[in-house]
Amino acid sequence: MTKCKLGRVPKKYSQAARLHDLIRIIEARYGATVDELVEECQVTRRTIYRDLQAILDAGYPLVSERQDDGFVIYRFVSGFSKIPPITFSLEELMTLYLCRGQLAFLHGTPFQDDLESIFSRMRSNLPPRSVAHLERIAEASAPRFDGFKDYSQQHQLLQDLRQALLLQRRCLIRYRPAKRRQNSYLIDPYTLLFFKNGLYIGGYSHKRKALRLFAVERIQTVELQDERFEVPEDYQVEMLTGRAFGLIDEGESQQLELRFGREVAHLIQERVWHPGQQLEKNPDGSLLVRFSASGDKEILAWLYSFIPYVQVLGPEPFREKFTAGLQEALAFQLK
Repeated sequence: MTKCKLGRVPKKYSQAARLHDLIRIIEARYGATVDELVEECQVTRRTIYRDLQAILDAGYPLVSERQDDGFVIYRFVSGFSKIPPITFSLEELMTLYLCRGQLAFLHGTPFQDDLESIFSRMRSNLPPRSVAHLERIAEASAPRFDGFKDYSQQHQLLQDLRQALLLQRRCLIRYRPAKRRQNSYLIDPYTLLFFKNGLYIGGYSHKRKALRLFAVERIQTVELQDERFEVPEDYQVEMLTGRAFGLIDEGESQQLELRFGREVAHLIQERVWHPGQQLEKNPDGSLLVRFSASGDKEILAWLYSFIPYVQVLGPEPFREKFTAGLQEALAFQLK
């Protein structure tokens, strides 16, 4: 127990009252250190840390910042007390429940914990009958068995990455690319990307001196650095992917000409596969598709999903690569 100043009587009050005082002190002083809060409330450092966590769990936007003198200041995001309460219409709640159903791959991550906390608060303010109705609507959406990546063993790592993103803290990661040796990268994380049931961190790599994407499941460790960074004003997420058909911008962009048989032409017409796509329907019901993109691996994976009703017309090098992949698949099947 921290010693009191001479003549000062230790405070004796409930945790609820103490939390109220902590919130008032942090807000009034635009931040406070743990030592200052210990002195003010006359409790142990352990109790203060537990109370700060309780304030976070209650939904207050509490952040910590290390100062130049080494002390850590706890403060609230500016203007949070003036933010009016957020309300939702029944239609908006339905949309939120439907979106939650598409994020099952976040199971075991801190993001899933946050989602559960958000929906728990929403449920506490709704009649049980309305909650049951919304849950039924969300469960009625068709499941997608596309496969997903398991992040349950990276809970702490994702918490650290989340802090780096929120507080704009530089971090050192150990990264193991597929079929390559592990390496270390000092990065400024700008963006968290969701792509095909996977998580990716995008930002500036000091080693490569360029923007890079890192698959979260291949990150071995994260070490937050004291240095802060600023996101360039001209930064846009599209800079991470360039002209890629999917996520990875590799190789030169090429003008593709594809023919899909009438058996799958309607499936192609129903979606926008590329922002620059041009579609042309043939008299026999087949469909010509043209667009310019890079990223051979992702384009090929997409095309192979439409076998045997797809044909690569050009360019010739890509046509040869597509055919070679078919021959390799057939040879493997006949082993």
